[in-house]
Amino acid sequence: MQSVIPKRILLLAASTGGPGQIQKIIQELPQLHNSSVIIALHMVEGFILSYASRLEKSIKNKMNVVQDKQNFEKGHIYVAHGKTYLDSDTNIFHYAKASKDSYNPDIDTLFSSFSHLTYKSEMLVVILTGIGSDGVDAAVQLQSLGAKCITESAQSAIVDGMPNKARSSVKNIGIYEIDEIIKICKEFCNV
Repeated sequence: MQSVIPKRILLLAASTGGPGQIQKIIQELPQLHNSSVIIALHMVEGFILSYASRLEKSIKNKMNVVQDKQNFEKGHIYVAHGKTYLDSDTNIFHYAKASKDSYNPDIDTLFSSFSHLTYKSEMLVVILTGIGSDGVDAAVQLQSLGAKCITESAQSAIVDGMPNKARSSVKNIGIYEIDEIIKICKEFCNV
């Protein structure tokens, strides 16, 4: 079965403090038709499936924990884990278990793998609360290819590591409170 690439792709990145922020955004999204959402939330491997399952009970859309060799299609929400990336030739996800010394998931690897779709789809990269800087390099890359990037303000982020690094590294990044980010994501996915 061939993948049907969505018109819009929402890429959500978070770490510490992220489960609640992600849930607030996902709960407000409309029924997805010609958009898809990728969630990259640093979390222990064993908790990702239960988090996605719990989250799916409170939303309008189906959650998919990414599996190896799974098609990327419109109208879906994907929760990444491990060393997940999208193959640029086939638009099929590939997954390998994260090593003990790497992020789970590796946001930079995952988001960078969507760079070939910036010419086909509008992209919105959202860097939410978290420690470190994972996802920021990919945001810089995707923005250079035409993606829009936004992040939380220092006041809104539960932990201001990832948003702070994004604000200092990504040129012209939009800076918003979480309530504004929810509205932006909701409007972006309404196609």
